[in-house]
Amino acid sequence: MKLTDALRGEHAVIYQLFDHVRETIAGSDDIQDIRNAVAVMERILLSHAQIEERLLFPNLEPHLGQMGPLEVMRAEHRGIDELFDAAKQATDVGALKSVIGELLDLAHDHFAKEEHALFAMAQQFLDETELTALGDEWAASRKVALQDGGCMGC
Repeated sequence: MKLTDALRGEHAVIYQLFDHVRETIAGSDDIQDIRNAVAVMERILLSHAQIEERLLFPNLEPHLGQMGPLEVMRAEHRGIDELFDAAKQATDVGALKSVIGELLDLAHDHFAKEEHALFAMAQQFLDETELTALGDEWAASRKVALQDGGCMGC
């Protein structure tokens, strides 16, 4: 499996999590309920960003340089991290909901940029063999069984 396909698959699952968090903040004024939903999202988003920064970005740098699209992606990752930190500092439920809304909007827009631009660049500059090898590394780090029935990294 190509890394870009694996990352798109993760996006599909994370979009469902975004919907759950939006529903939680719309339907609850219990700060602990909201914090619990956000804690799950934080763990998953940070893990996803680490995979991108470890596998995808360094392999695109020789083609795109460190600035431009990759710097935008890294800056947005930092922005998401900062919003998670701000959410942890919020003591008022209204402020928490506002920060989480901003975070969800940024993360959703970030994913759209990846899906419509960055992944296309990856497919343009990295050949099928490279993308598949990176997909194998993704599978190993996620301990995902691939089609051959083997479990990478288990």
